[in-house]
Amino acid sequence: MPEFKKRIETGLEQFAYFIYRNRFITLLIMLMILVFLAANATRLHSNTSIEGLLHDEDPILLDYNTFRDQFGREELIVIAIKTPDIFNMAFLERLKALHDELSDKVPLTEKISSLINARHTYGNQDELIVRDLFDPWPTSLTDLEIIKKRVLGTPAYLHTLISEDGTYTTLLIQTRQFGQSGEPDVAMDGFQDTRESMNEQHENAKSAPYLTDEENSMIVEAVNGIIKKYDAPDFKIFLAGSPSVTHALKIALLRDMTFFTTLSIIAISIFLFFMFRRVSGVIIPLVIVVFSLVSTFGTMALSHAVIKTPFTVLPSFLLTVGVGDSVHVLVYFFRFFNKTGDKEKAIAHALSHCGLAIILTSITTAGGLLSFVTAEIAPVADLGLFAAIGVMLALLYTIILLPTLLAIFPMKVKTVTREQTMPHISERILKGIGNIATNRAGGVIVISTIILIVSIAGITKIRFFHNIVQWFPENDPIRISTETIDRDLKGSISLEVVVDAGKENGIYDPLFLKKLDETAQKLETYASGDLFVGKAWSITTILKEINKALHGNNDEYYTLPETRELTAQELLLFESSGSEDMADFTDSQYEKARLIIKVPAIDAMQYSEFINLVSDHLKKVFPDEKITTTGMMAILFKTIHNLIKSMVKSYVIALVVTTILMILLIGRIRLGLLSMIPNIFPIVVMLGLMGWLSIPMDMFSILVGSIAIGIVVDDTVHFMHNFKRFSDQTGDVKQAILKTLLNTGPAMLVTSLVLSTGFFMFMFSSMTNLFNFGLLTGITILIALLADFLLGPALLAMAGKKF
Repeated sequence: MPEFKKRIETGLEQFAYFIYRNRFITLLIMLMILVFLAANATRLHSNTSIEGLLHDEDPILLDYNTFRDQFGREELIVIAIKTPDIFNMAFLERLKALHDELSDKVPLTEKISSLINARHTYGNQDELIVRDLFDPWPTSLTDLEIIKKRVLGTPAYLHTLISEDGTYTTLLIQTRQFGQSGEPDVAMDGFQDTRESMNEQHENAKSAPYLTDEENSMIVEAVNGIIKKYDAPDFKIFLAGSPSVTHALKIALLRDMTFFTTLSIIAISIFLFFMFRRVSGVIIPLVIVVFSLVSTFGTMALSHAVIKTPFTVLPSFLLTVGVGDSVHVLVYFFRFFNKTGDKEKAIAHALSHCGLAIILTSITTAGGLLSFVTAEIAPVADLGLFAAIGVMLALLYTIILLPTLLAIFPMKVKTVTREQTMPHISERILKGIGNIATNRAGGVIVISTIILIVSIAGITKIRFFHNIVQWFPENDPIRISTETIDRDLKGSISLEVVVDAGKENGIYDPLFLKKLDETAQKLETYASGDLFVGKAWSITTILKEINKALHGNNDEYYTLPETRELTAQELLLFESSGSEDMADFTDSQYEKARLIIKVPAIDAMQYSEFINLVSDHLKKVFPDEKITTTGMMAILFKTIHNLIKSMVKSYVIALVVTTILMILLIGRIRLGLLSMIPNIFPIVVMLGLMGWLSIPMDMFSILVGSIAIGIVVDDTVHFMHNFKRFSDQTGDVKQAILKTLLNTGPAMLVTSLVLSTGFFMFMFSSMTNLFNFGLLTGITILIALLADFLLGPALLAMAGKKF
């Protein structure tokens, strides 16, 4: 192994000479590669949708796609309006104007529902009439009183179009499930189509692209532009629903991505300037990391990947991690260059002394990140892959482009004093740390063990959490609106259930309908913790309206028809009325019945028990029918379920991969295993802090462990790489530790400060998920530095020459 490493170091030295002598050609080639990737990077798109959290082949997503192909997009844009008096002519005229403008100006909408066009079903002698509630428009107070009585007497309106206290009304916007380029050839809204045409519709739907993130944003922005004109103290508007939340999340994350990238560049520049006191020492590393970042995005575009929710952390991560490689090269380069004035030899010296360590650290970092590739949360898996690619691109640019730029960039030899390169106080601190670690190794290990025990106790308190709305600050409009609608209109998302009778006209069965209706009524009484059912409705709601209308509009007949024949007749009459509402609740063959269960947007962990309860109840009530639970609630529940599985899997994989790499890199099994203790220590402490501080494990905090394992092992690699060299030279463990700290310690300190500062920048975010991510990752890196300075040397000192 020593001979193998020597050959690599010699090869890197010769490679440096080659780069120096062909610097201009090398620069041209690297620029051509960059331009190609940068041109592709402009084609990147984003996808922050909730369904985008799952892999394309996930069964829950496949069920959801089948559902929306049949019933349309169930994600509604919810506009709630608060007013002292809904049944006021001035208010209603304003509501109608808003409804009409939304209908005329908002693109890609399937349907807009409000009191203005609410379904009013009634009988006139033997005729069933279905028309809009405000048809004709009221012209007197008497007309308004009649409409008010109708609204308050229609159960279908409660908690959908009007609140229980009558102070809120809503407009519900259903967008198309297909984008502008994805409309099926056969219209999807014809309810009375034949079986053959319906089959053709579904075949077209399968191949059509769904509404894109950009199209969703276009819709929400159009809605926002319109409602701003109508918002007033007596017409207070709240905008919520998953399309609105998705858009708000996208805007916030893209804004934060730009902001944190800028902050990271500023922080890195400051650290680099104070470390090297040279313009070249600032510009060259920044060029390397920016090239790496642009190339990563270009690679994403070439792979047809999209920017997803967790990708907010990618630019800052690559900037801070990438600059660490450059710092180690520049430290060796400037130290040798200032002594000799020979730039060519200085470049060769730098690459030969730290090139191998940089390659090893990049491999271990990428290995930690690749543990996410197996994650069942699609954005996390994608982030792991492309962050690893970004790390390797940063390595490529560091090994090839950085020496090229050093060769081309004009610079002068600086006569640098000892105090400038390493202030005496820093040397004393590092010596002091080394003496503590070696002379009081037992004490360091005992204290570390106590910290580990306390941390493990904290780990047992970790809770998993996934509620996108609560990522936003309490005063954010989207959070205020969602919480208001959840409170006063009893929910903003839904669990969708499809009961498939398995045969044509199967839902005509009175017993089937009775069981479906009783299930809905039972569900409306459910409440547990923060979760409650605001409303549950299905085709039985329409059937009861029809039955009442055909019996002289008598409330006593707000019941289900008693026979199959009567059910068929009533449904036929409803179809003949011209209303298309039935298509929202069943298919054209009357085989499938849709049950909508409206709930508030809360922590997805709380959905688990409820979904299982609903599924178990329906399977018991409908033993011979196929039950499918889908919708936003089901997707959110699957996300948190995947989150738990992914955390355990990714942490184990990252630990195993990193351990194997460390053993291979160091060349000794026992020393490789020993070196992992300072790397595991900060991860355990971080997880313990999460438990004790009640920081939840969510889609972002799950990233900390595997990212940190990949990052913190870098310093260990540099430390062990130099420790072995000095140990072989001196034959004395303590002396080797002190020499390693004095030679490698400053670079380890600076890179750790740069890394932690880069992640601490996320604490400026108003989004709690990003704040927690930055806090935890930054703390983990600093704890890892202390572990490398104290715990690692203490373990080596205790082990002596056994390793």
